[in-house]
Amino acid sequence: MSLTEFHRATASISNGLPITATRPTDVPTTPLPGGESMSTDADQKRDEAGLEGGYDPDEVESRWQEAWVDEEIYAYESDPERDPNTVYAIDTPPPTVSGSLHMGHLYGHTLQDFAARFQRMANGDVLFPFGYDDNGIASERLTEKELDIRHQEYERREFQELCREVCSEYEAEFTEKMQDLGTSIDWNSTYKTIEPRVQRISQLSFIDLYENGREYRKKAPAIWCPECETAISQVEMEDDERGSHFNDIAFELVGDDAPREEFVISTTRPELIPACVSVFVHPDDEDNQDLVGETARIPIFEHEVPIIEDERVDMEKGTGVVMCCTFGDQNDIEWYQAHDLPLRVAIDESATMTDLAGPYEGQSTEEAREAIVEDLDDEGYLRDRWEITHAVGVHERCDTPVEYRVSKQWYVEVLDHKEEYLEAGREMEWYPEKMFTRYRHWIEGLEWDWLISRQRDSGIPFPVWYCRDCDHEVLARKADLPVDPLSDDPPVDTCPECGSDEFVPEEDVFDTWATSSLTPLINAGWDWDEDDGFTMDKPELYPFDLRPQGHDIISFWLFHTVIKCYEHTGEVPFDATMINGHVLDENREKMSKSRGNVVAPDQVLADYPVDAVRFWAASAAVGDDFPYQEKDLRAGEKLLRKLWNASKLVDTLAPAVPEEPDDLEPIDRWLLAELDATVAELTDQLEDYEFAKARDRLRTFFWNTFCDDYLEIAKTREDSPSTQYTLRTAHRTFLELWAPFLPHITEEIWQAVYATDGALDHSSIHTREWPTPQGYEADLEAGETAIEVISALRRYKSEQQLPLNADLEAVSVFGPVDGFEDAIQNVMHVQELTVLEDEPEIETAVASIDLEYATLGPKFGAKVGEIDAGIDSGEYEIDDEASVLRVAGEELEDELFDVELERTYSGDGEMIETESAVVILKDD
Repeated sequence: MSLTEFHRATASISNGLPITATRPTDVPTTPLPGGESMSTDADQKRDEAGLEGGYDPDEVESRWQEAWVDEEIYAYESDPERDPNTVYAIDTPPPTVSGSLHMGHLYGHTLQDFAARFQRMANGDVLFPFGYDDNGIASERLTEKELDIRHQEYERREFQELCREVCSEYEAEFTEKMQDLGTSIDWNSTYKTIEPRVQRISQLSFIDLYENGREYRKKAPAIWCPECETAISQVEMEDDERGSHFNDIAFELVGDDAPREEFVISTTRPELIPACVSVFVHPDDEDNQDLVGETARIPIFEHEVPIIEDERVDMEKGTGVVMCCTFGDQNDIEWYQAHDLPLRVAIDESATMTDLAGPYEGQSTEEAREAIVEDLDDEGYLRDRWEITHAVGVHERCDTPVEYRVSKQWYVEVLDHKEEYLEAGREMEWYPEKMFTRYRHWIEGLEWDWLISRQRDSGIPFPVWYCRDCDHEVLARKADLPVDPLSDDPPVDTCPECGSDEFVPEEDVFDTWATSSLTPLINAGWDWDEDDGFTMDKPELYPFDLRPQGHDIISFWLFHTVIKCYEHTGEVPFDATMINGHVLDENREKMSKSRGNVVAPDQVLADYPVDAVRFWAASAAVGDDFPYQEKDLRAGEKLLRKLWNASKLVDTLAPAVPEEPDDLEPIDRWLLAELDATVAELTDQLEDYEFAKARDRLRTFFWNTFCDDYLEIAKTREDSPSTQYTLRTAHRTFLELWAPFLPHITEEIWQAVYATDGALDHSSIHTREWPTPQGYEADLEAGETAIEVISALRRYKSEQQLPLNADLEAVSVFGPVDGFEDAIQNVMHVQELTVLEDEPEIETAVASIDLEYATLGPKFGAKVGEIDAGIDSGEYEIDDEASVLRVAGEELEDELFDVELERTYSGDGEMIETESAVVILKDD
């Protein structure tokens, strides 16, 4: 069956293509007739659009994507009795349902697919699941934006339903786009973080941690986002450089015997003055020691506060005297707790001034800041004011400056296990290794336990009720999960502590990371049974082999997953983690809507084949940020044409099922030995997630060695059984090696060429076994040199406008070509070939000396003219051992000059040099 016939036979897909997931060892072959046209109508349209050859990626890629999904080619079949070492499981990141597919999704999921496809061929059983993180703040904000509403306008359950509807629409669109990428995801293994099964697992996690003393509820200062109106964890806060003002404000001292009338504090947040509860001075601050023990009166607000000494004061900041407000930052919280200070709440949950602010009540913090500064100035308290730029803590989801508020929240205790989590990180393999440093720095810098409660409407509820009289916590029974305390009754009729029969349901929901951190347990089917305790439906998956993710969420997803899974199972949840970088614009700037430099994946996929996009995705080392460049996409398109056209040529040169000859010709054995070396190298690189190295190594060997060199040789040897066998062996292997990178075109060619009688029920190439070295041995250096010589002679004939089958009278070669003399002679029609034992007499002369004038001028000044003249006249000496140039009485070090040498041959004939050989052509 030809490729054209194959197109026609498979052009219509209704119920999918019946491709079985078997793994054959013997592959009958059907040739492509070399003389017939390879174009269909679709191909012709593609040709007119500029894509050469008969390959139509628009038609082919969509067809195979549908076939793979319909026939469940990548489905994982669980077997709890299976040896975990024979299963490769990927703990894939569930994308947040907060918008459409972006270049980061495209890039990151393609890298994951490289790993999945390679491991499926190399090891057989792979779980490559997919999930959606569709609970929490991100989903709420998407719903509010999409429907132009505010969650406060709706009852909780009503708003939750709206969130589910909006998220479902986005998830369906996202699924379709992920399938359009040709990823080998097992779509039977999907989940949503808000679905009942996952809610049960998330609530089980909470109860297990609670019962093991790893969680607590406490009324304490927490990081608060006024925009989202919820507490957030430390990991959700980031620093952002913003403009502000430093304000020098005078505070009066109370009492007739005060050492002075006033002192000055510097602050960027004068709106916090009504919340001031004390003033602090460092014990070593000699200039301000007289203030310690005194009482200060707060300007405008007139309340009095003590002046205390504390080593945490930064004497180099401002005046060295600092006010403590409840709360402005982490220092305020530490002082509040250490010195048992009173609580003054001047800012509410929406960043609005409270009644404690007096005349400023109801103003936003920004409005109050300006008004208070103006009043301080009017009343003579403002001593100075100047502009600054400083780091402000903001909520990473909305860029709103955070506040610190006292409220009752749920925490997971992590600070006491920091060293254990560090050790867990050390047990994992990190790709690239440098990313472990980010993980370590995050843990070392932790100052807060993990706050997991959120004051939102959409999310997984805490399975907790509280006694109305004594506030005792009552948790749901594990067997009843999932529960919603707002609609479900508590598991007891009376409080175990005080006997009260009235309960208050918890209204807060889990932080979304408290659930997404459970993805290994979700995918492994973690659950609880009354008889067996905690179990796993798919124990062979855990711990997972790989956690792929972006470097920006190491402190979010990876760290929290380590916490949860380590505390629940005592094991590190995955063996290795692959950290990808970000896609930048062509100027290496971060893509953002505000800069107008966002590249839309939809447009990229409309302009280029998916396989070309995948080729681009393999262009950077894992972990590195890299620019989006269309040249890599165009290079991918060219490779597809090369692979297609090479396949057509192989079909014309080799019979359908060539017999393996008793002995291979040296040049053929050499190619297969080089192929063995390439297979071994690629296997190692893909095992280490070095996709860019593997892609480039394979492209170089396929394009340069096989297509440009060996195929040209094969054209002159098409009747050789040795060459025919080598062509087919190499072609099949190349398709298998390219399969993880270019799944669509390799499947298309494989099914057309190597399926029995062209039938579509033959094995998918993606379920075949990964190639292994076959043990071919050859003198690789001699074969490489012989190829260089053949290529040089071919170029010579082309430059001389000679036909490739023109005879060359006499050729002499100096270089390691032993055993390949016949190949050179026969392929290039050399009448007499001589292999020289000694190098021909070649003279090496200096062709030119280039000077580094930018450095030379300042160092030698007017002497530069004499140096030039000495070089022009040849009056100079080059000392190779000392790496210096002596000229005009000066010695120039090697960084000041560059010598270009010229080699000339004065004997009979014309000399051509390659990297490893010298070739002399004589015309007798």
